[in-house]
Amino acid sequence: MTAPLRLVLFDVDGTLVDSQDSIVTCMGAAFDGQGLPAPDRGAVLSIVGLSLPVAMAQLAPQAPEHVRDALVAGYKQAYHAQRLAQGAAGSPLFPGARAAIDALHAIPEVLLGVATGKSQRGLDGLLQVHGLDRVFATRQVADHHPSKPHPSMILTAMAETGVGPDQTVMIGDTAFDIDMARAAGVTSIGVDWGYHPDAFETADHGIRDFAELMPLLKTMWGIQH
Repeated sequence: MTAPLRLVLFDVDGTLVDSQDSIVTCMGAAFDGQGLPAPDRGAVLSIVGLSLPVAMAQLAPQAPEHVRDALVAGYKQAYHAQRLAQGAAGSPLFPGARAAIDALHAIPEVLLGVATGKSQRGLDGLLQVHGLDRVFATRQVADHHPSKPHPSMILTAMAETGVGPDQTVMIGDTAFDIDMARAAGVTSIGVDWGYHPDAFETADHGIRDFAELMPLLKTMWGIQH
């Protein structure tokens, strides 16, 4: 009997990669480019996971729309330049992330995907510098969806892979990820090393280290590999 397909979706920033310094620096550059005071680190990290237009509306609510559009463009330009200059070092993988991804990717019935507030260009570049550009069967990005926590990213990932909600999990570090999973009707797994501490507490399951992920999934799904 063939085992059912399973879908494991990852958030990126704060879940797979430690990009907080890069995000804070690039956000500062974007605001500086518009002659605006940069938001503090806590404010910046609070919006990680949202699509950039939504994030800028929260960080600069009094700014006119054309200025917020310029902030989005400035952030993208700064992030792209930093990635070209620093490569993988600008957003390193969290400890254990590579081993967890490789272990899951080795299981034939498990499909991997990402659901991220990054742009397509930003995600593709990041995966390429980490050598992960051929690992994920589905990639859902901010360019093509409403911002998290709208369930569109997860619903589209399931449609692309043919995996139902009972066999899908969403792994993330922010409340936006957990709320998105709940809205899509899939199981959520919160990590405790990201940018929103409450995600670990409010998710269906929580892990404190990537080493805990495979045992948890095996328990949930009865995977024998």
